[in-house]
Amino acid sequence: MLTALLVAACTEEVDTSARYVFHEETAIDYMNKLPDSYSTYVDLLFKVPASKISSTTVGQLLTARGHYTVFAPTNKAIQEYLDTLATTQEFLTAPSWEAFTDSVKLDSIRKVIVQNSIIDSGDLGMPYEVSDFPIINGAELTDPTLNDHRISIYYSDENADSLWVNKDCPISVKNRDIRVMNGMIHQMEKVIAPKDITADIYIQDVIDRQTEGFLVIARAIQACGLMDTLRTFRDDEYELKYQQGLIGDLDCNSAGMGNFIAFSPEHRKVGFTIFAETDDFWREQGLNPTSPDLLQELQQWIESQHLYSDSDVFTTDDNYTNEHNLLNQWLTYHILPMRLVADKLVIHHSEIGYNIRLKGVLGNPVTEYYPCYGKRRLIKLYESRRSDGVRLNRFPKFDNGRRGNGDEIDCEPDKEGIRINRDSPMAEISGIVNACIYPINEPLANTDEVRDNLKKERIRFDFMACFPEAMTNDIRKKDLSHSNVDNSQFAYIPPRSVYPYFENLWLSDQSNFRYTNFYGVGGCPHLYGDEVLCTGRYEVTLKLHPVPRSGIYELRFGYWADGGRGIAQVYFGDNVDHMAPTGIPINFAIDGNNRISGWEEDTEDDEYNAEIDKRMRHNGFMKEAKSICPLGDVSQSGRYDTHTLRRILVRQYIDAEKDYYLRIKSVLDTETKCFMFDFFEFCPKEVYDNPNEPEDIW
Repeated sequence: MLTALLVAACTEEVDTSARYVFHEETAIDYMNKLPDSYSTYVDLLFKVPASKISSTTVGQLLTARGHYTVFAPTNKAIQEYLDTLATTQEFLTAPSWEAFTDSVKLDSIRKVIVQNSIIDSGDLGMPYEVSDFPIINGAELTDPTLNDHRISIYYSDENADSLWVNKDCPISVKNRDIRVMNGMIHQMEKVIAPKDITADIYIQDVIDRQTEGFLVIARAIQACGLMDTLRTFRDDEYELKYQQGLIGDLDCNSAGMGNFIAFSPEHRKVGFTIFAETDDFWREQGLNPTSPDLLQELQQWIESQHLYSDSDVFTTDDNYTNEHNLLNQWLTYHILPMRLVADKLVIHHSEIGYNIRLKGVLGNPVTEYYPCYGKRRLIKLYESRRSDGVRLNRFPKFDNGRRGNGDEIDCEPDKEGIRINRDSPMAEISGIVNACIYPINEPLANTDEVRDNLKKERIRFDFMACFPEAMTNDIRKKDLSHSNVDNSQFAYIPPRSVYPYFENLWLSDQSNFRYTNFYGVGGCPHLYGDEVLCTGRYEVTLKLHPVPRSGIYELRFGYWADGGRGIAQVYFGDNVDHMAPTGIPINFAIDGNNRISGWEEDTEDDEYNAEIDKRMRHNGFMKEAKSICPLGDVSQSGRYDTHTLRRILVRQYIDAEKDYYLRIKSVLDTETKCFMFDFFEFCPKEVYDNPNEPEDIW
C-alpha cells in the first residue's frame, strides 16, 4: 500500500497532522519554486489520484512524509510528449491539454505521465539516488512505480555521466540527486511512458515491418505457433481472487515463524526470456531473413549443422507447430518460461570473494540451471571473472583442488559458451512487459556435446529455480540493502487448494509456506541469499529439474540444520500421485555437532580430510560446498560451519526423458517444527564415484 493510504486510514485523505513540521522542503515545495521547469508536472500531480481506491492525489502524497523517488519531467519534456501524441493518436487533435476529445483518454495520459514517474519505497525504504542504481545496463530498480512498472537503468559507453531510464529517457546531468525532505528528485528530459506491449505484439511488429535485428527468430516463433503463448501477461483468475480477498497473507507468529506477516503476491504475471541469434548472424550463414523460403532453409540449416542430439526423435516437415518438429524443438530451447532482467540472469550473493557492496567486483564463478520452454531440457547460465559476462552452456576448467581457490583457470575454445549480449542496444529488456530478448551471435542448441558436458558436472540449482513464477513476479532477488520492507522480504505462497501459484509446487492445506529474501542485508548462510520455511503438518511436493542424460545420479539437498528443524519422510518418483519413500524419515535437526553426521573440522592433512568426507557420505551427509560462504563473510566457506550441510536423498537411475518429483512430509504431531529449503544437486555417478578424479569439494 502507498504510504498515503497507510496514514490516511479509512478517510482516504492525507492526514496533514502526520506531515513533518521541519522547515526542509518537500518534493512539491521544491518543484513549486521552479515553475519554468515543473509547473505542468505539478499541475498534473494534483489531478491524478494515488490509487483506484483513494481520492488523495499524488500531489498530496508528495506534500506529506514518505520516501519517494520522483523522476520529474520538465515542461518541455511533457510538451514534446504531447507533440508526439498529436501526430500518432486520433484522440488528440492538437498538442495541448485542451485538444483532448475523450476525457477518459485525458485521464489515462495524465496517469501515464504521473504514475510512471514516482516510486514509493514505503516507511522502511529509502529513495533512490544515482549511487543506488544498478551498474548493469537494463537492470531494474527494486521498487515499482505507482503504475506497477519497474524502472530500468542504462549507461553510455561514451559519457560516464549519461544515464537513461528505460533506454530512451535521459536523466538530467545537472539536476539529479536533489534531496528533499520526503525523497529524491531526478529531472527527466523525456516523459517515462512504457508502451505496455506483450511479446507477441513486439514480434508481430517486427514481422509486419520486416525490421532487421530479430526478424528470423520472430518468423520462427510465429511459424511454431507460440504467438498466443507470448500474449499471456497476467493470470486474471488470480488477480480477481486476490482483489476479492480470497487469497490472504500468513501470520508468521501463529505459524511459528516469527512476529511478522508474509504477504501473498499481489500479481501472478507470466514471463519469458528469449535468447535470439541476430539477423546479421543468419546472413553470415547464407540465410536471408526476408526470404519466402526462410523457414524451410532454416530447418535445413539446423539439420545440416547437427544442432540436435542423436537421441532426439523429430520430424522435418513444414508442420512447425508440432512439438516433435526439428525447428520447433530447436526454437523452444531458446526460450525460458520466466522473465530474467539483466542483473538476474545469474545471482551473485554468497559465493566466495563476492561482496554485494562492491558493485561490479565478481567473486568465484556463479552458475544457474533452468529448464527451457516446451520439452524440458537444461540451459546453463554462467558468469566468472574470465567469462566476459554471462554465458550459456560454458564448461571451463577450475582450480578446484582442496587447496585451490575454486576459480576458473582455463576454457577450451569449443566450450567457451555463448555470450548473452545484455549490454547491446538490441537487447529488449524494458520495452516488453512480459519478456526480455537478448541477442546472441552464435547458434544455441541442445546438442550431444552440450548434454555430455552437463552430464560430467554436478548440477546445483536453487530450490526457487524450480518455480519460474518466482523470478517473473520479482519474488526472488529483491535488493533489501535499499528497500528493506516486509513485503519485499517475506512472501507467502498459499496451498494449491486455494490457488496453484507455482505450477511446479503442490502444497497441502496444512502447509505454511514462507519465502524469505535476504538479498543485500547479509546474515544468510544460503546459496543465493534466500530460503523457504514450511511449518504446520506440511506436505510439500515439487517438480525437479530434468537431467541432461539418463544414468545413475545422487539427488542431494542443501540446508541449514538446527534444533528448529523437524523430522520428515522423503518420497521420490516420476509419478506425482504415486511416489515411493526413499528410506526411513530423516531428522533434519542433526547438524555437524552430532556424532551421527560424522562431521569433523578440516585439518592440514588432506588425506584425513578426505576420510572425513567419506565417513560423512557413508552416513548420508556431506559438508557444505566450499564455494558458498555463510553469513556474508566473503572469505569464510560454509564447509567449516557445522550447520550448513548437504543430505544425500536419492541414489538411483534417472531417465532424462521423464519428469521427477520430490515430496517432503512431516511425520511429527507438532506444527511448530519447520522444514527449510535451500538448494538441490543432481550429481552423476561419473562425478561422485570417479576412481581417477574424486569429486571436488567446491
